[in-house]
Amino acid sequence: MSVYRDKQRNTWFVVTRYKDWTGKAKQTTKHDAQRYESLFIDKKKDSTDILFKNFVEIYLESMEYRIKENTLMTKQNIFYHHIVPYLGEMKFWTKEEYLTFSRAMMNKEESYHAFEILYWCGIRLGELLALIAEDFDFEKKTLRINKSYQRIKGKDVITTPKTRKSNRVLTLPDFLAEEMQDYISRLPYLKVDDRIFTITKSGLHHEIDRGCRETDVKRIRIHDLRHSHVSMLIEMGFSAVDIANRVGHESVKVTYRYAHMFPNKDLMIAKKLNISRNGEKDEQEEPGSERTFEK
Repeated sequence: MSVYRDKQRNTWFVVTRYKDWTGKAKQTTKHDAQRYESLFIDKKKDSTDILFKNFVEIYLESMEYRIKENTLMTKQNIFYHHIVPYLGEMKFWTKEEYLTFSRAMMNKEESYHAFEILYWCGIRLGELLALIAEDFDFEKKTLRINKSYQRIKGKDVITTPKTRKSNRVLTLPDFLAEEMQDYISRLPYLKVDDRIFTITKSGLHHEIDRGCRETDVKRIRIHDLRHSHVSMLIEMGFSAVDIANRVGHESVKVTYRYAHMFPNKDLMIAKKLNISRNGEKDEQEEPGSERTFEK
C-alpha cells in the first residue's frame, strides 16, 4: 500500500495492490485518504461503536478475495443502494437546530416557507413543489397531498404521488396554517393551477448550504427534513401507525427504521407503570403504608 499526493486536487490518496480470488493482480485507489484512515481505525477497534457504512465497507473488503466478482457487485448494489441510505446516512435536525437554521431563511420568503412545510409536515420534496393554493383548506387547517412534481428533460411534470398511501390530508398546526395563509395572500399573480413554490431542488440545496454556514447548524440533505419530522414525532410519543399515516409511508415497517435514533425509553416506561400502579404519588410509599404478607 502506498500513499500519494494529488497535486491538482491538493488531496492525498492510497493505492493498494493485491491478487483477487483467481490469482489475478489488481489495484484499488482510495482518493479520500482521511476517510480511509478512519475506516482503517474502525477495522482495528475492538468495539461495535462504528458507523454502519464503515462496517459495510469492512465486510465487503473482507469478501473481495472470497467470492466471485459478480457476486461481490450484487452485494455492493444491495448495501449501497438499499440499506446504507436508510441506516448508514440517516441524519436529522432537532427542533432547536431547525429553529436556529430557519432564522437564516427569513430574509427569503419562498425559502423560509418551503422549509417550514418540509420540516413541520414531513412531506417529500416533489410533493412540496407540486402544491397549489387549492391544496390548502384554511378553515379546516388542512393540507391535501395528491400529486408530485418532477423536472424531466427540461420540462415540468406533475405526476401522481410516490405510493397509494401518499395520497393523504394533513392537519396543519395553527401557526403554520396562519403563516401559509398570509404568504399565499401576498402572491398577487398566483393563478389557480400555479405552483406555490417555484424554487428548484438545486436552489433549496444552495439555501441549506447558506443557512448552515450562517448558523453553524450541521449540514443535512433536503430529504433529511422528512427524517427530522418523523424523528420529532417519535420523540413526542406518537405511534408508528399515526406517523406512517401522516407522512405517507406505504408500510409501518418503514417507520420502524427510525426507532434507533432515540434513547431507550425503558426507564420512562417503568416510571409510568409505577404511577399507574400507585396513583400520582412518587415511587416512595407514605410511612406506615408498608405491605405485609403472611408467612
